[in-house]
Amino acid sequence: MPEDIRFDRTLDFEYGALETVAPSIRRVIARNPSPFTFYGTGTYVVGRGQVAVIDPGPALDEHIEALAAGLRGETVTHVLVTHTHRDHSPGCALLRRFTSAPTYGFGPHGSGRPEAGEEAVVVEEGADFEFEPDVAVRDAEIIECDGFSFECVHTPGHTSNHMCYRLREERALFCGDHVMGWATTIVSPPDGHMGTYIASLARLLDDDDHTYWPTHGAPIRDPKPHVESLLAHRRRRAREIVACLCDGIDTIPAMVKRLYRDLPVAMHAAAARSVLSTMIHLVEQGEVVRAGASPENASVEARYTLAR
Repeated sequence: MPEDIRFDRTLDFEYGALETVAPSIRRVIARNPSPFTFYGTGTYVVGRGQVAVIDPGPALDEHIEALAAGLRGETVTHVLVTHTHRDHSPGCALLRRFTSAPTYGFGPHGSGRPEAGEEAVVVEEGADFEFEPDVAVRDAEIIECDGFSFECVHTPGHTSNHMCYRLREERALFCGDHVMGWATTIVSPPDGHMGTYIASLARLLDDDDHTYWPTHGAPIRDPKPHVESLLAHRRRRAREIVACLCDGIDTIPAMVKRLYRDLPVAMHAAAARSVLSTMIHLVEQGEVVRAGASPENASVEARYTLAR
């Protein structure tokens, strides 16, 4: 499949080093590389002296110790979490050794979609059911720090509790896994939901952010065209699924073989979850039905057909 998105898979960094990436922003990358995390989780620090930490990352002692060493002599006043996957939020517990700063986030895993609860399928680095923020924040709330502030931007889809944080003074968006520059975002039901993901992407086009800082990979310097390309990719994927059904390919595993020809087989299970999410979206829109069952029972193993 030709690549319709201009990905940036370059990244200049050193593991364990808290490096300045913008005048008021520093980053240290955890040594947890994988096909889902790229080189690893990037933990951001905003400010000097009195600082905010964004996404402490996985429960890796060396990562949290490197972060603490880089901040020696400074005070952490806020810890912001974009969402509850195990490569983002478990580091909060380890960070307690060095700071009592409160944690901020939308809520525990599944809290944006209560009916999913702990049934959410574990993908990527898995769900973190242990984390619960000290301070629950909602869309458009402002978090005031020392000389800077964040606007909370609820962006459900990758997870139901996914929250981005806009550094208002610089129009910079810390976008977690909602938008990435090195790969597309996995949307895996039931906690991940393609319809809400697409809506969350589209709402970003109304904003005037200058830079996106994803938790994985390099910053996105021209975000609107990138978001538009992500939306176009999702629309095209839906059309490709419909084309599969027109050609008699009615199961998700068979669709994955056709749509992800260049993807390693080891990644097919994750791709199937993403196709399932798009399939559920098509069912909700009335374009597709699951053969012999109700829409809410859609699954990877089911057979699907175009709606009459």
